[in-house]
Amino acid sequence: MKKSSLLVILCIILSGIAWANQPERIISLAPNITEILYSLGLEDKIVGVTSFCDYPPEAKKKRNIGGMSNPSFEAVLLLKPDIVIMTEDGNQKIFEERLRSKGIKTYVFKARQMADLPQEINELGKMLAVEKNADILSHNINTAMERVRLKKASFPYKKTLFIIWPEPLLVAGPKTAIDDALTLLGFKNIASNAKTRYPQYSIEEVIRNNPDIIFIGKGHEDMRAISQKLLKKLHMVNAVKKGEVYFISDNLYRLGPRVIDGIKELSEHIR
Repeated sequence: MKKSSLLVILCIILSGIAWANQPERIISLAPNITEILYSLGLEDKIVGVTSFCDYPPEAKKKRNIGGMSNPSFEAVLLLKPDIVIMTEDGNQKIFEERLRSKGIKTYVFKARQMADLPQEINELGKMLAVEKNADILSHNINTAMERVRLKKASFPYKKTLFIIWPEPLLVAGPKTAIDDALTLLGFKNIASNAKTRYPQYSIEEVIRNNPDIIFIGKGHEDMRAISQKLLKKLHMVNAVKKGEVYFISDNLYRLGPRVIDGIKELSEHIR
C-alpha cells in the first residue's frame, strides 16, 4: 500500500478519537459552531473563523479564513490548527477531505434541527475535552425545550409566518430552528410544507394562508422601515389587522446556544 494511502487511512481513524487534553488551536468553519465554542469556554483556543462568524462580537476579531462554502485552504494551513470543526449544513465535504489528506484533524457537527442539538453538543464536548461545560449547555437547551413542551397545551393555536427578508419575500420553512421553535410552541408555520428551508413566498400565498401572527427577524438593515411596503400589501391579513406583527432578534437563525433565548422571545408574544 502506498504511503499516501496509509496517511489518509490513519487520519480517518484518528478523526474519531477524542482529545485527552484540550486542543490548543481550533478553527471554526460555521457561525453556530463559533457560538457553541464560546459557550463551552474555548474562545481562547479559536485561531480562525469564517467571515460569517459575527457573534459574540469578539469573534469578529479572530483571523478570517473566508466563507463557509469557500474557505481559504491556504489560510487554514498557515494557522496550523489542531482541529477544524465543520458542519454538515454549509461546509463542503471535499474541503474536509482536503484537510484530512494533509493530516489535519477534523470534526463534523451533524445537528440540523433543534432536537439534535443537545446530543451533538455533548459529542463535541467529549471531542474537545470540555464534557462538563457541554453537559451544562445541553442541559439548559433541553430544559428550555421541555418547559415549553409542558406548557404547549395551554398555548392558543395560531397560524404563523416568520419573515427573513421582506422583498423578495423570504420566509422560514421546514427543517429550520425557526420552524422547530414555532412547532414547539404550538404554532402552525404556514411555510412548513415548503420544498426548501427558506422559500421565496408570494403575497398571494400569505393572503391565502392568512397567518394570525407574523414575526420579522433581524436583518442587516432597519427591518421596520423596509417591511412597511410589504405590510401595506398584507393589510387584510389577520396578523396585520390585529397588530400581531412582531420584530424580533436573530436568535433562531443559527442552531446554537441562543436558541434558548429565541424560544423565550417567541413565547413572549403568545396571548
